[in-house]
Amino acid sequence: MASPRIPNNPSSSAVSAALRDVQGELVVCRQCARLVQWREEAARVKVKRYAGEEYWGKPVPGFGDPMARLLLVGLAPAAHGGNRTGRMFTGDRSGIWLYRALFRAGFANQPESMHRGDGLVLHDCYVTAAARCAPPNNRLLPGELRTCQPFLLRELQLLRRIRVVVGLGSVGFRAVAECLRAMGRIEYGQRPSFAHGAVHRFRGLTLIASYHPSQQNTFTGRLTERMFDRVFRLVHRTLDGQRARL
Repeated sequence: MASPRIPNNPSSSAVSAALRDVQGELVVCRQCARLVQWREEAARVKVKRYAGEEYWGKPVPGFGDPMARLLLVGLAPAAHGGNRTGRMFTGDRSGIWLYRALFRAGFANQPESMHRGDGLVLHDCYVTAAARCAPPNNRLLPGELRTCQPFLLRELQLLRRIRVVVGLGSVGFRAVAECLRAMGRIEYGQRPSFAHGAVHRFRGLTLIASYHPSQQNTFTGRLTERMFDRVFRLVHRTLDGQRARL
C-alpha cells in the first residue's frame, strides 16, 4: 500500500479525498480468505429479523470527521451490524451504546445509528476498527490483524489533528499501540497496558483504554453507562489541556 500524500497543512477536503482513496482500496480487499467467506455467508444466510434487507457484506470503512481530534478504535464489524449496514458500530447493540455516549458527550448530532442514511454526523470524532471484516465468533486470528493493520496505520497518518485515541477493548487498544509504535510516536521502552480508564501519553497524543461496549460487557455490568461517560469526560479534559484522570 502506498503511503498517503497530502499537504503539510491539509484542508478537510484534502483529508476526505485521501481517506476515500483508502476506503476504495479497503472495500475491495479479499486478502483474508476465512473472513471473506464468513462475511459473505453472513450476508447471504441472514438472520430472520433482517431477512428482507440487503447486506453490505464487504470490509467496513472508517467513518466521521476528517478534522477530528478524537479517534475511536474498536475490534471489527458485527456480522449483522456493520457487515449488514456498511458503517462502523451501526445497527447493533454496541453501536447503540457508543453513539448514545458520543451524543451525550457532544461528539454526535443524534443518539443512535441504525443505517448509513440515518443522518448521523460526528463532530471532532472519527470511528474505525482494528479489522474491517466481521470475524466468526468475534474472534480474529493474529495474521488477520496484521493484514488489516496497514489500513488503520494509513488512517492515523491522514487524520493529522488526532490528539486522543480511545481503544475500545484490548484488541483495538493494542492495534493502535502497534501503529503508533510504527509511526515513532511510542518511544523505546514504553509499553502501554490495557485497563479500563488507563491513560498513556506519547508524543502529542494521548491513548485511553476503555472496555468495549459489547453485550458481553454491558449485559454483565462490567461496563456501565456511567463508566463509559467518564471515559468521554476524560477525553474532553485531555482535549482542553487538563490532566486526565477518571
